[in-house]
Amino acid sequence: MSNLRDLSRRIDSITNTRQITRTMEMVSTARVGEALERASSAAPYKDAIKRMLAEVANSDSSSAQQPLLQVHESEDGVLFILIASDRGLAGGFNITLQRDVESRIRKLRAAGKRAEVITCGTKPTDYFRYRGIKPVLSFTGISAEPTTDEAMRIASFVIDGFVSGGFDRVDIVYNHARNRVQQEVVDEQLLPVDKASMVVPAAPRTRESLDKVEPKEYTDFLFDPSPARVLGYLMPAYIRTVIHHALLDSAAAEHGARRRAMKAATDNANEAITTLNRTYNRIRQGSITTELNEIIGGASALEDN
Repeated sequence: MSNLRDLSRRIDSITNTRQITRTMEMVSTARVGEALERASSAAPYKDAIKRMLAEVANSDSSSAQQPLLQVHESEDGVLFILIASDRGLAGGFNITLQRDVESRIRKLRAAGKRAEVITCGTKPTDYFRYRGIKPVLSFTGISAEPTTDEAMRIASFVIDGFVSGGFDRVDIVYNHARNRVQQEVVDEQLLPVDKASMVVPAAPRTRESLDKVEPKEYTDFLFDPSPARVLGYLMPAYIRTVIHHALLDSAAAEHGARRRAMKAATDNANEAITTLNRTYNRIRQGSITTELNEIIGGASALEDN
């Protein structure tokens, strides 16, 4: 009977856990659509400012003097912007990015170079602090609902650091939400801005079809004030926009990853409950059969007497 009681307790425990994972799955399902909509709404603005930047940067040779376009002679200082989440229970959403960036930081430091990280999210902040890598800048409590304030603070920090020579390269790492169920890691160079990459499709398109449209450079415009001055205004705005869009994109990916992880947990709980119920019924049936045999045997013994 003790075995039956243990199985019953285990079934009740897994049932309670299943209710939690099912609820979290439903919440993430509801939120992932809103998060994807926010990211999609920000994408056209990012594309528009990139198009304007391409027009200016390719219109005048003096744009090559823009500090954020300058490639430093050496890469002795590298800064990583890692965007993850405040909460766990999202599968490998956080740990994959964290381990990759940690490995790169340690390799750079072992080579005698400076490597630092900006963390967005409680999980990566705690991860690096526990391992003795103190973030130069950290943000917590904003992964699900990022705002432009965080993007502006990060952009201001990295621009000042790059222009002053504190950093020779800045990389941004985050999860991109391809759709409600698929996420992929994005690891791209933010600074210096690659002028060759500042060409965008002339026709409207989605982010997923970007590589299928023929790019075009814009060089047939006159500017007042000069292209260099216009570029000086546009470049910081472009950096802020890229960071803000990455924050929104990561938030959508977080909800999608958590939805998928919680669905897998709920499915596993259902399988475990089914297996335990079969075991419980088999043991219970066996105990009932044993009791019946004992009763029948006792009755037969009484009849013989």
